[in-house]
Amino acid sequence: MFTATKNLILPSTTTGSFPRPRWFDVCMWGRPLDTCMQDVRFREKFQDALAVVMSDQERAGLDILSHGDFHVDEDWAGLEGDHLQPEETTAPWLHYPPGTLLNEIYTGWRWPHVVDRIEHRPLDYPKLWRLAQARTSKPVKFGTCCSQVMALFLDIHTPKYRDKRQVIWDLAEAMNKELLALRDAGCRLIQIEEPTFHFMANTYGKDHEEVKFMVDAFNREVQGLDDVELWIHTCWGNPNMQRVMEDTSYANSIEIYLERCRGDVWTLEMKDRQQKDLELLAPFKNDLKKKICIGVVSHRQLQADRPEDVAGEIRRALQYIPAEKLVVSNDCGFGRQGSNREIAFYKASAIAQGANIVRKELGLATTYIPAADPVLQADVVPGRVTKAAKTS
Repeated sequence: MFTATKNLILPSTTTGSFPRPRWFDVCMWGRPLDTCMQDVRFREKFQDALAVVMSDQERAGLDILSHGDFHVDEDWAGLEGDHLQPEETTAPWLHYPPGTLLNEIYTGWRWPHVVDRIEHRPLDYPKLWRLAQARTSKPVKFGTCCSQVMALFLDIHTPKYRDKRQVIWDLAEAMNKELLALRDAGCRLIQIEEPTFHFMANTYGKDHEEVKFMVDAFNREVQGLDDVELWIHTCWGNPNMQRVMEDTSYANSIEIYLERCRGDVWTLEMKDRQQKDLELLAPFKNDLKKKICIGVVSHRQLQADRPEDVAGEIRRALQYIPAEKLVVSNDCGFGRQGSNREIAFYKASAIAQGANIVRKELGLATTYIPAADPVLQADVVPGRVTKAAKTS
């Protein structure tokens, strides 16, 4: 169900998270959004920050926007506390030696314990989407963490659960209720971020029982969203811009994402991996059931990409993916710890401008990009005409 990209060729977007304005210094600290919004200082800063994120993306020229990952905290019944995770319960692919940044990150994260049956409580996703969508006429892609990756960090402290499978299934059912509420509010573009198929297929094999269960859990999480354009975001980690795995091949999971799980658009980390595995899509080129969103700029590099470089990435992808099936983005979100706002903005605009370059080559209509309009530059000197202005 292509509700947002149906009539767009080479639509441009970003994955989700976007750097927050420096003045946005308030936090929910586990409180519900409605409680936070009663504080006039929080309400003003939160709504203004959403407006800024929408404005930045529109000025960059993106076709599809995100709300910048201004999420409420996951606060469901059955979860309690704020705890460090012991090494013995950490996922096998998330162990790193002392003295490394990833060890500092993963050993310092705190998570609630599972102390009772997990039940849904509203996370205010519908309200968050309304606040973002009210500030733009372009479609807003609402992203949320996949329940199965959340479960990696939740330790069981109750006899009501025998194993993580039961936790994952109940989380999937709880998240499904929130996603259906988001759909009912009017959102028609939802992104589920980081199911674990690509990690687990590389660790256990694509037909392992754990992998099959995770596919079933994902499909349960998105059940009933048939009238929503559903995106599945995958990357190889993004804590403070770090890659968390050495084996980053999609070879073992490509059939899972394309054939076995529900969804309309599959996003892949490509730019930072020199488009490794792109050739694996060749056998599916003439029978792609999903659109493919590739990263054409890296969230890990501080060098602001040039539009010409982005166009080169797109041309290479078109050897394996039809134009009507290709979406362009960044590898992963620019985050709250990673890139600064200015670099993220120009990377985002490079995505949009690069897409326009290739659209022109294909004889297609282009998207207006305010950031690239010579008339709208911050400082205009009479008589100084940019190269772009001369050739436009």
